[in-house]
Amino acid sequence: MNANQEFDDALATIACRAGTSQTAELENSDPIYATSSFRFKNAAQAAARFSGNEPGNVYSRFTNPTVRTFEERLAALEGGQCAVATASGMSAIMGLCLGMLAAGDHVVSSYNVFGSTINLFKNILSKFGIEFTFVDLVDQQAWEAAIRPHTKLLFLETPSNPLTEVADIGALAALAHGAGALLVVDNCFCTPILQRPLALGADIVVHSATKYIDGQGRCIGGAIVTSRDIVDNKLIPLMRSGGPSMSPFNAWVFLKGLETLSVRMQQHSRGAGIVAAWLAEQQWVNEVHYPGLPCHPQHDIATRQQSHYGGIVSFEVVGGRDNAWRFIDALRLFSITGNLGDSRSIVTHPASTTHCRISAEDRARSGIGEGLVRLSIGLEEPDDLIADLARAANV
Repeated sequence: MNANQEFDDALATIACRAGTSQTAELENSDPIYATSSFRFKNAAQAAARFSGNEPGNVYSRFTNPTVRTFEERLAALEGGQCAVATASGMSAIMGLCLGMLAAGDHVVSSYNVFGSTINLFKNILSKFGIEFTFVDLVDQQAWEAAIRPHTKLLFLETPSNPLTEVADIGALAALAHGAGALLVVDNCFCTPILQRPLALGADIVVHSATKYIDGQGRCIGGAIVTSRDIVDNKLIPLMRSGGPSMSPFNAWVFLKGLETLSVRMQQHSRGAGIVAAWLAEQQWVNEVHYPGLPCHPQHDIATRQQSHYGGIVSFEVVGGRDNAWRFIDALRLFSITGNLGDSRSIVTHPASTTHCRISAEDRARSGIGEGLVRLSIGLEEPDDLIADLARAANV
């Protein structure tokens, strides 16, 4: 089907087995190392571990076996050399920027990203002298024009949140590398099951493990996947001193999530495709945003660089906010919440929730209107979801 198809068969096995090391107890499920610290044989070993002269566990803020297993498994799935797990998806983005950038450095980001990411860049990191320029995700010329001599990173989500716009990762990677910068891709919507940005030329992948990696809305976590050099020299020092760490319990939950990620992503994609096609035929819907629809502006790019089209569908309800809220309130099978990637289907009104803290101008520029509704299609039977949508539309 596309450039990533060759990875599909092996990924299910990697998601169950990579990074696992059996202890003397011969357990069949990864253990949870619920400990803040680790004992040393003697004072000399403690000194060697703390100095970095001897590898091994030191303190769970930056070395924990359960967290390390999750990092190794996710890195294997993404095709990266190694990974760093963090307390949340947003702490992954923050940690990446704090570890990689300094005052005076410049980042080009698409403005078609999660509202909290825009706030982090504009209102928090900018206070430390890091400069940001925002461009249209799918406008290659805008990306090129925004690059400066001190540009260090190009940052994007693809597919974007919430309009599922799709960037050409290979083209943007070539642009970044030609300018001496690195390309960072937020792969939250696809996960490595549907898309592997590193294989397409990206240098760094970030995740909100809270979403599809968990898959049941239980825990908060994030991750960065990249080269060993970046992890060892840029990110581990930040983790060791700054401490945005993933807990061992959450890492264990995410390990369990990875084991079923392949089958879940296939079902999410199947259900979303059926729901999107039905929505596209409804007169009360202005426009449907889903990469799997042939009418989607980047359908061909998505087909080329993704193995499936994902579980997120957004659409415009005729009549703006009033009708959108009325429709949302009438749903029965969809949970009204700001999360996504859950086994249960979710409905969100982005303009008043996930993107409410960015300016009206930024929302308009990103195409987030008052009638926009985002669906995260879960694992329910698609026909049941369609029946619920149809009933809510007629209330």
